[in-house]
Amino acid sequence: MNQFNPEQYIPQLSIDSVIFGYKKKQLHVLISKMNFGHNIYTLPGGFISQDQGIDEAALQILKERTGLKDIFLEQYKTFGPADRKNNPILDVLDQDKPTPMPDEQAVVEWFSKRFISIGYYALVDINKVKPQKTDLDESVDWLPIESLPVLIMDHNQMVQEALETLRRNLDEKLIGFNLLPETFTMRELQELYEAVYDKAFARNNFQKKMLSLEVLERLEKKFTGAANKAPYLYRFRR
Repeated sequence: MNQFNPEQYIPQLSIDSVIFGYKKKQLHVLISKMNFGHNIYTLPGGFISQDQGIDEAALQILKERTGLKDIFLEQYKTFGPADRKNNPILDVLDQDKPTPMPDEQAVVEWFSKRFISIGYYALVDINKVKPQKTDLDESVDWLPIESLPVLIMDHNQMVQEALETLRRNLDEKLIGFNLLPETFTMRELQELYEAVYDKAFARNNFQKKMLSLEVLERLEKKFTGAANKAPYLYRFRR
């Protein structure tokens, strides 16, 4: 935290990203445990430098946390209730640093103000991500969306609204390819949809629907060792 310099950022404005990954038939979210010696969990976020555009800052934050670039990232909502403050963080700072040093006072004052947050969500291939910490993180880990801890402020709400946005857009934009490897079976695609929507789909109806969208390219069969049961591989048309 000593390296954090509030003066270089736009005050009272932050970016928080819901970064979705997919593994073991479950949707996961990248979550930070903050470096304050307490169980304070948050979405990966950051601030906007005085010389940065908003989308530029969001892409930088995403690259810093995942090591990836050129992936799907979309702004979906701005969060700004009048009472939106980092109260859990402030409680810890007050408890651990009742009389902060001058260089720490600026950080305490920075976090004590009301923040408006611009919400983004991203879709990544979880196998390509090596979560990266910043000075404010104790750890950054993938957690199943169904078992997230209580996050600061309205971050649990941010996750839910990002998920609802993802559900609305999954067919329209077919952004699911960022969650899957380059090639996949129809069953693997169906399992992804079922994880996102949290419900089962009838196999035949799902396959007909996906093929009718004309966005899939069928490749050679995937050999599994079972006679006459090798499924076809697919990839999204470029």
